[in-house]
Amino acid sequence: MAFRNHRAAALPAKLSRSWLLVNAAKEETFAPSLACEADSVIFDMEAAVPDDQKIQARDNVVRALSNGMTAWVRVNGIDTDFWADDLAALSGTPGLRGIMLAMTEQPEQVTYSAMRLRAGTPVLALIETALGVENATKIASAPGTFRLAFGINDFRKDTGVSDDPMALAYARGRLVIASRVGKLPGAIDGPPPAGADAAKVTEETRVTASMGMTGKLSLSTEHVDGINAALAPSEDELSWAMELLEAHAAGASVGDGSYLPRLARAQKIADLADSYGLWNA
Repeated sequence: MAFRNHRAAALPAKLSRSWLLVNAAKEETFAPSLACEADSVIFDMEAAVPDDQKIQARDNVVRALSNGMTAWVRVNGIDTDFWADDLAALSGTPGLRGIMLAMTEQPEQVTYSAMRLRAGTPVLALIETALGVENATKIASAPGTFRLAFGINDFRKDTGVSDDPMALAYARGRLVIASRVGKLPGAIDGPPPAGADAAKVTEETRVTASMGMTGKLSLSTEHVDGINAALAPSEDELSWAMELLEAHAAGASVGDGSYLPRLARAQKIADLADSYGLWNA
């Protein structure tokens, strides 16, 4: 039986806005998480799981991905005792969409991880330290890297910076530029606080969008809708795009030199609206 939300299952991961982290030790939460509106779901075998529960969590994930579920998986860092066994266990599971590699600091860490999985399995490189940020461009260009993600809490622990958007702007900007240089989809921002209300989620996700990041991690299913809405084209953008595309189809004149760039932007908005199911909404 397939458990995945049909809209989310059909969405290419390069367009995923919300990335929901699910504690891999709590197998009972897998199905409800996969049925929610999160664009992508990540079974988390790393930060959410104490060392004495990691083997059980891994068994939970392998069982789920071998029996109809599809998801991404956050594996333990390459310097841990669990990394090799995580990848060996996941390599044969039919439901694995890709992995998130914790504590990525060097490009070869991504490549070594990808080499232990089925050919073509994408790797989200989770940047969580000053060294990872410093090497972001090299990591983005490494064979196997699919997207970059920002682990805010561990980065703050490593560097001592506050959670003020200005304090985190440099690191976010580095990931955005590195993603562009590496020809990757947009970078994925860290999550809102676990207990954040809807207004806080929207506020934080607007910061994410303003920095040029196109995805955001989430620690709660309750945050998913807010993240999706804030990282999707707005109603004003949809109206503008529809009017321009309709006028173009009716034979509107090209006008000045800004017309073709505006037309391309309108088409991109329309394509995103179609992918995210916004026209029906």
